[in-house]
Order: sequence, then C-alpha cells, then structure tokens
Amino acid sequence: MSAIEISFDLHGESIPADYPHKLWEALLRIAPALAESEAVGVIPLRGPNNNGELLLPKRAKLALRLPLALLDAAHTLSEQELQIGAGTLRLGQGKTREIQPYPTLHAHLVVGPADEVEFMAMVNAALDTLEVRCKLICGRHNTLNIDEQDISGFSLVMHDLTPEDSLRVQYAGMGSGRNLGCGIFVPYKVISGLE
Repeated sequence: MSAIEISFDLHGESIPADYPHKLWEALLRIAPALAESEAVGVIPLRGPNNNGELLLPKRAKLALRLPLALLDAAHTLSEQELQIGAGTLRLGQGKTREIQPYPTLHAHLVVGPADEVEFMAMVNAALDTLEVRCKLICGRHNTLNIDEQDISGFSLVMHDLTPEDSLRVQYAGMGSGRNLGCGIFVPYKVISGLE
C-alpha cells in the first residue's frame, strides 16, 4: 500500500465554483508539508453551481489521496477552518481509509493535449508504463481556469480493470494537477443488469 485516503466532514454552505486553487492554498496554510509531493491529490467536490458558487450538500466531505508518509501532516487539518474566497469551511476530524480496488474508475479531468487522438496516445503510453491493461472511454473535453490560466484535458473512464491494476491506477494517478483534483481516479458507478 503506497497511498491512503483521508476524509473530513465539511461544514459550510458554499465555496467559489473556481475553488481548486483557492482550496489548495488554504490547505497549505495549515499543512504546508502537503506541498512536498506532487502525488497529493484533492478529490473534486461535487454540488450544484449557483451564480459562481458551488453549493455543498449537507453530507459533503473533503477527501485527500496521499502518500502514507504525509498522513500525519494531513491529520493537522482536523477541526480546522479554511478561508476560501469570501467563505469559510470548517473541517471535521480526519478519517483514514484504504484505497479499494474497483473494476471501473473515472477521472473528471486528466490534463493533456486538447486533441483527442493525441490525448489517448498519452493515456495509452502512461498505462503501458504502469503495465495496466483495460478498456477506455474518453469523455468530453474540459477546461479548468486557474489564476487566469486554462488547464485542459478530457474526462476518462477505465473499465475491466483487475484488482491489482485498479489499485495501481489509483495510487499513480495520471497527468499533472493532482492538487487541483486532476488525474485522480475514483470508483465509477455503473448501471448493469439492464436488458
């Protein structure tokens, strides 16, 4: 096991919709050691967008995926307040969980070329390096605006993964910007058994 997840209950109503960089800066103010590794990932938050604000559901959680060596640093975030734009979020106590293998994984944005053919060539090269075999579905092109700079890529689904390959992909991630929620693979819920 080379990585672990830690999650915190989130107490707050909303954050700016362009939150990724602001959230990362707020985390580093409390736990600067997280910047020591590019493998530290912030799993993207989900919620409806309302006039530039991301509305947080009542059971919202902030989850980080990180190397085991940085777990103590991440625990310093427990019960802390984060200032994100004009809003304040309070974190609950950190709870750790081992990463579990799932046959189907999804990343909402893997940073890479804007051309889909070039992007898929990059993905296949990364999977060859990891010695992972699976089927791929390239989703739509996405852009993330960070400090007036656009980061772009595609959403990506991997399926028919063996348990070993699933863990390998989740530990390694893909592409850059893990701290902004990019290239992090999470379980993808699939509807099966439909006739």
